[in-house]
Amino acid sequence: MSGDISRIAHTAPRPRITVIGTGYLGATHAACMAELGFEVLGLDVDPLKIDALSRGELPFHEPGLPELLIKHVSSGRLRFTTSYREASDFGDVHFIGVGTPQRPGESAADLTYVDAAVAQLARHLDRDALIVGKSTVPVGTARRLRRMIDDELEGRALPADFRVGLAWNPEFLREGRAVEDTLAPDRLVVGAEDGDTDSRELLRRVYAAPLAGGTPLIETDFETAELVKVAANAFLATKISFINAFSEITETIGGDITTLADALGHDARIGRKFLNAGVGFGGGCLPKDIRALQARAEELGAGAAMRFLTQMDEINLRRRDRVVHLAEQSVGTLTGARITVLGAAFKPESDDVRDSPALDVAARLYNSGADVAVYDPQANRNAAARFPRLDYPDSLEEAASGADLTILLTEWDEFRRLQPQDLEPLVRERRFIDGRNVLPAEEWKASGWEFSALGRRADVVGLHALPGRAFESSARSRLAPIDFFQSLAAE
Repeated sequence: MSGDISRIAHTAPRPRITVIGTGYLGATHAACMAELGFEVLGLDVDPLKIDALSRGELPFHEPGLPELLIKHVSSGRLRFTTSYREASDFGDVHFIGVGTPQRPGESAADLTYVDAAVAQLARHLDRDALIVGKSTVPVGTARRLRRMIDDELEGRALPADFRVGLAWNPEFLREGRAVEDTLAPDRLVVGAEDGDTDSRELLRRVYAAPLAGGTPLIETDFETAELVKVAANAFLATKISFINAFSEITETIGGDITTLADALGHDARIGRKFLNAGVGFGGGCLPKDIRALQARAEELGAGAAMRFLTQMDEINLRRRDRVVHLAEQSVGTLTGARITVLGAAFKPESDDVRDSPALDVAARLYNSGADVAVYDPQANRNAAARFPRLDYPDSLEEAASGADLTILLTEWDEFRRLQPQDLEPLVRERRFIDGRNVLPAEEWKASGWEFSALGRRADVVGLHALPGRAFESSARSRLAPIDFFQSLAAE
């Protein structure tokens, strides 16, 4: 039942598209496929989500996406359903965009939703179709799903020439730029079985517009396509962890981590992007993807090759510890201190608080006895749902009122533009920690602020170094940054 889908690839009119799963990835892909001119049907098992999307309402923040959703729901080009029967009858190309979270209590990816989506779809298919995986999955998943599809089709009363193709087309969405990344991606990767020219040809038709605009197309096998996304995330996380490891050193013995990163960035082999020292990375992708990659490598007997990922994760988590230590040093005791945290999302232009360093630090401060007010331009509601014991004022002014310490943890433009005089009438004490290294320290110090930033010796910017604690780790992290580099050298 696998293989030839030439009737769709070469002779069918413009293919119709379904997107299975309408979370962040699926909703974005569905709306953007409609923008590219396709008839699109989105499917999800959650009827409340489908009702909201059918009204043109998004459950998350993503710039530019609400306008596309409303535009194409209104035109009728984009519809939503909970019925696999309707989806199988409608679609020629079925994109799988469901979530792959970590298994509870483990690092490995949970493929329950991927398996269920593919199995349900295969049970309902009765005409030629192409199934395309977009979800981030462990390497080896596509070949297993190929066997699952064949098993589901076997024994059914289907035409002898009935075919279902399978391809893997990983997503590379950046939250805050997901529409641009879908309509004009920096590359398209398609993995398919050897000799499956029809699946590749059909996806070339689907992506004709970005390909005509110059987007590179990389055609490969299943395994490489599955590895590309996790390898990209692991590399980006490595750069972030690399500069944060050095920031632990500059905090201890001196130096300015931002200047160091600028100097490194001039080397064309390295580049400046993702060399911003700070409180570390978070979100729903990088942390889970590097942990799932390490877990899959262990399953394959190649755990030693990916061992540096564990130490990278530990470096990242230690940065959160450091912010809490600086806060304690600044106010003397956290118990009863009024602390303002600027930011709850894991990055600007997003309302995603999954594994957010900002929200994690805020929660730790609260659990240490501080009175914590969190303000984020978009993520307050999601943060309150995840950690309701914090205060979530509706404005920066309200959040900063009476603060003994202000901490910037998500680099929204609203916070990057802050001037010392903006906060002086509001706060009780002029103390500030820049957890993202985005504000000019000298200007704040010149205005009389006690100002600290990650990656710089604390006494250089207004505080005295915390003796013996620069490399102090949490219960989750017992490695000094040098271990990270030793592990790389040992491979």
